[in-house]
Amino acid sequence: MQRLAEKLEVNYIKRDNNIGFKAGNMRNAMEKTSGDIIVICDADTRPFSTILESTLGYFKDPDVAWVQTPQWFFDVAEGKALTKVLKKYLWWPGYALGWLVEKIIGPVKIGSDPFATDAQMFYDVIQRRRNWAYASFCCGAGSIHRREAVMEAALKTYATSVDNEVKRFTDDVNDQDIKSDLDDAIRQEMALEKEFTPYKFHVSEDIYTSIILHSDPDRNWKSILHPEIQSKMLSPQDLQSWMVQRFKYAGGTIDIAVNDSPLTQKHMSLPRKTMYAATIFSNFGGLWNIVFLFAPIIYLFTGIAPVSAYSLDFFKHILPFIIMTELSFMIGTWGVAGYKGKTSYLSFFPINLRAIWTVLKGEEIKFPTTPKERQEGNFFHLILPQFLVILLTLAGMIFASVNYYIDRDPAMLNGLLANVFWGLNNIAALSGMVMAAFWKPENE
Repeated sequence: MQRLAEKLEVNYIKRDNNIGFKAGNMRNAMEKTSGDIIVICDADTRPFSTILESTLGYFKDPDVAWVQTPQWFFDVAEGKALTKVLKKYLWWPGYALGWLVEKIIGPVKIGSDPFATDAQMFYDVIQRRRNWAYASFCCGAGSIHRREAVMEAALKTYATSVDNEVKRFTDDVNDQDIKSDLDDAIRQEMALEKEFTPYKFHVSEDIYTSIILHSDPDRNWKSILHPEIQSKMLSPQDLQSWMVQRFKYAGGTIDIAVNDSPLTQKHMSLPRKTMYAATIFSNFGGLWNIVFLFAPIIYLFTGIAPVSAYSLDFFKHILPFIIMTELSFMIGTWGVAGYKGKTSYLSFFPINLRAIWTVLKGEEIKFPTTPKERQEGNFFHLILPQFLVILLTLAGMIFASVNYYIDRDPAMLNGLLANVFWGLNNIAALSGMVMAAFWKPENE
């Protein structure tokens, strides 16, 4: 990288330690540079030549603090067409079946993007729809920052932290002369001890910085999601790498929510708090996904239903709700595939619960670098919870079906059909994660 920088006649800055990881790197670089605009790239980010031309115009507004661009993982597996896969195993009847399925639901690729890393839903729908409140948060790589905004917010945070420490030691001192001398002494000591960090030393330093800027009491700092891709990046190529990345994302966000929640920032606007609340809320999904996954299992084995009765009235209410919800999502996310995102969110529950438990125990979320080269090995142990849920669901279906065959109780039929359908949905959702554990690139 140093040789490349010399060839391109640009400065190359390095340091002899790893304090603060990425945030520490950025602080080190900011101390040695003076440019008004900072472009953040990870080691695997390949920015396009148009990135500044496409984004600097936003900074004509003096309140724009940063612009985030979509992260595009260009190396995700393309997969094979359903028709080709079925033809391989079922010959021409399989090809005909695949053709019919694709005519009904559109193109289907087997083995494409097995880890659901395509971020189009996040950037094109979630982040972009936050632009009306200037509330899209920073995602690190592919973002462009105004130095003034970052430094000003950091200085205020630094001063506030020093003031808080001084107050903690001097609030109980009644003698004003002693309090004044003590105040000066402690302030000098704290000013030396406290680290000045433009970017917070945190596993999720990007969203942390976003919160600090969005809650600035004196400035209305804005953030914008530029909708066009301006860089390409590498995606995890195995399940272990994917889990490292997702645990870091989830744990970092939950840690912020528990220890320094944006919802308690009194100077942040209500629309922005709502946006951050939605992000935080989604990272606690493991808590209710457990209920969703185990409710049909409990019914199939015990007959204990999650609703009072599977009557005609129940289906008259639930079916229109499900249909309208799906139609609403389809219209709201038109042109963006969402099924893999939904199944990934549901099958994410073990990592999600581990992240929640780690934060609640008070443990620090580590800073592991997501491997960008495929890790070799058997990853089946990583999906044991999902595999167990699949086995229990299948066993429950068999058990409940045998009971119905023996008893022939018509009252059981509605509940059995509803929970079998529910269980099949869960199996389909979890199967993607199980298959990802055994996935290998086509050239291996």
